[in-house]
Amino acid sequence: MGNQVKIITGKDKGKTGEVIEINRKLTMIKVKAINLVKKHQKPTKENKGGIISKESFIHFSNIKNLDTKKEITKK
Repeated sequence: MGNQVKIITGKDKGKTGEVIEINRKLTMIKVKAINLVKKHQKPTKENKGGIISKESFIHFSNIKNLDTKKEITKK
């Protein structure tokens, strides 16, 4: 979590972002402000309804890791 990645295929190709969530079972990753989808939400007592934009999962094969800092400790 928190790693910088670059999207290599799809509608957001070339964009970079930070990893928010990883689903290892489905091999999917959610990246901040990438692959936004519209979701219709019913109004409730706590929040106002309407159409909201939120991140959706991307398959891990469609991203490339940009973190080049690898801290290797030799003993």
